[in-house]
Amino acid sequence: QVQLVETGGGLVQPGGSLRLSCAASGFTTSMYNMRWYRQAPGKERELVAFIAATGESTNYQDSVKGRFTISRDNAKNTLYLQMNSLKPEDTGVYYCYCAARGVWGQGTEVTVSS
Repeated sequence: QVQLVETGGGLVQPGGSLRLSCAASGFTTSMYNMRWYRQAPGKERELVAFIAATGESTNYQDSVKGRFTISRDNAKNTLYLQMNSLKPEDTGVYYCYCAARGVWGQGTEVTVSS
């Protein structure tokens, strides 16, 4: 079964950090570009970060540049999103996505609040 499973979300204070993980099963992610999206309450899902299959190229939404880092461990078939200096506007459900396979994870919720 082709599947992506996100973990690592939670409640964190402004300025704090979280590390999200996205574990793939049923296919090998090393062949594909991968993305993190998020959806804030009442808003549309938006692209947060992109990483090429080799990991050599990354791209970020302007609002997270310098604070978030996308990475991957192809040996573990896992994608990561390190989130630092979190702000309340980073609150939302975070999803990993493999466009080539049309697979979304179920999402992990991040709440940034004091």
